[in-house]
Amino acid sequence: MISLGFTPGDVVIITGAGSGIGRATARNAAAIGLSVAAWDMNADGVAQTVHDIKEAGGLAVAVTADVTSDAQVATALDASGTARYLVNNAGPASGGAPLEFDEAVTIGLGSVRRVTTAWLDRGAQEGAALVNVASVAGNVVGTSPDWYPATKAGIAGYTRHLATYRSDVVRANAVAPGMVDTPRLAGFAASDLGQKILSRVPVHRLGTPDEIAWAILFLLSPLASYINGVLLVADGGWTITQ
Repeated sequence: MISLGFTPGDVVIITGAGSGIGRATARNAAAIGLSVAAWDMNADGVAQTVHDIKEAGGLAVAVTADVTSDAQVATALDASGTARYLVNNAGPASGGAPLEFDEAVTIGLGSVRRVTTAWLDRGAQEGAALVNVASVAGNVVGTSPDWYPATKAGIAGYTRHLATYRSDVVRANAVAPGMVDTPRLAGFAASDLGQKILSRVPVHRLGTPDEIAWAILFLLSPLASYINGVLLVADGGWTITQ
């Protein structure tokens, strides 16, 4: 079994684990022996993620939590056990309900800081590591709505801050996915715009949630112990063609 150097049974918290990249990361983390604390606002979605993990013989607990709430984050940490690892994946979908700029940045970026700070304040274990999920929209590609690239750029910047000033307690990296086949992009590849954009992606397809999950898990893992503060682009080569 692939382990990536993880100690079996170590706990990883994965926010936004009810679908898409978060669900794929949770499933694969459990498959390599980690105990998963799967967080999401969507109780049904995160319950399905945990059901899938347990059906495959893995260890997981479903935690329904809104990461914009200090109280709910504290309760979720209580329910998760002592976690050596954290994946900050939760955030508002760019194609979801309209949000005001300040509100959206507070949700998408503020929640990453909120969860990270609360987790670290409880005392990081030796070898603690985290991965934040950013986007190519935060470093290269301009997108709409305006808050989405701003939030993702902020997540990348916050990751660099952690890597520089909190490296005594945690190793911090980020992943910047390109276009990934998640519910948010349902039907996109078949659209005229999707076909036009995908024609410029060297691999000529969307990424899969599993492909992003493995990038996340590598950066999180002890095999990446000397990697700190990077933003790993996982986009099939899309941004090098822009």
